Amino acid sequence: MKKYAPWLIVIAAFLWSTDALLRQPLTERLSSTVIVFYEHLFGVILLLPVLIKGYKQFLRLGRRDWLAVLFIGVGGSALATIFFTASFSYVSPSVSILLQKVQPIIAILLATVLLKERLGKKFWLGALVAITGAYFISFPDGIPSLAFDEAKGVYFALIAAFFWGASTVMGRYVIKKISFPNLTALRLLVALIFITILMTTQRQLGDLGSISGSDIRSLLLITLFPGTGALLLYYWGLKYTKASVATIAELFFPFSAVILNWIFLGETLVLVQIIGSLVLVAGIYQVQKSNRMNNQPNAPPPVEEISAS
Repeated sequence: MKKYAPWLIVIAAFLWSTDALLRQPLTERLSSTVIVFYEHLFGVILLLPVLIKGYKQFLRLGRRDWLAVLFIGVGGSALATIFFTASFSYVSPSVSILLQKVQPIIAILLATVLLKERLGKKFWLGALVAITGAYFISFPDGIPSLAFDEAKGVYFALIAAFFWGASTVMGRYVIKKISFPNLTALRLLVALIFITILMTTQRQLGDLGSISGSDIRSLLLITLFPGTGALLLYYWGLKYTKASVATIAELFFPFSAVILNWIFLGETLVLVQIIGSLVLVAGIYQVQKSNRMNNQPNAPPPVEEISAS
């Protein structure tokens, strides 16, 4: 199994890159809240046996653990996915996806504050390089766009990156007491409850009946492949793969996403954005490498963990 484990991560990364192909067409017909509701509903149904079997582990959680779970469910699953989905209405899905690569910077910075982990000097250099790359992906003309909608899409994508990055740190705190499948199932359940309350207060529950049979098929595919399915496959491979190897394997995600979006959605990047993408990936690789060197053996896991809901 160890011999093929890195390929499981590559396959998971490829499945993540198919997300926009399924999600972007849905945003033309459904609100981001409706999409995310059904995405989590199907995920909870899929992992219902895990929830039932793991209830004894849930009893081990203390007050702080539950606060972390609430943040992961509400922020890392519900709000992050809503903002990420909403960003597709304003900017290219390729831009939204590439901006998610800033998650390691967010996760590592929060880990230094909450988990007292150390930062090496090379981290700051890598972070600066990555931020520069992300800037030119967002604003290829070199200056922030004055178009409100375009800027709004960038901000939404970065908000999603913040919640997913922060949830990595919270997940590391809780994972000491319950298994990853149980945490994933609990996260989806908390998110589903929050989204239901949110839609109730905003009187949007009636919108749930607006989906068609083709919408349901797309939502099921999101759940099975770039969603819950890819997440479980990723952790299966990560169990037998060194973090340094996993980091390289995960780089397949942004590149395959951009290529698939170009082929199937007609979403292209200008030369400046392509160069910015390479700069961003190089900076993130340096950030993760520096973090592993300074915090072995307890470096944070690669953060794509939370980009699949």
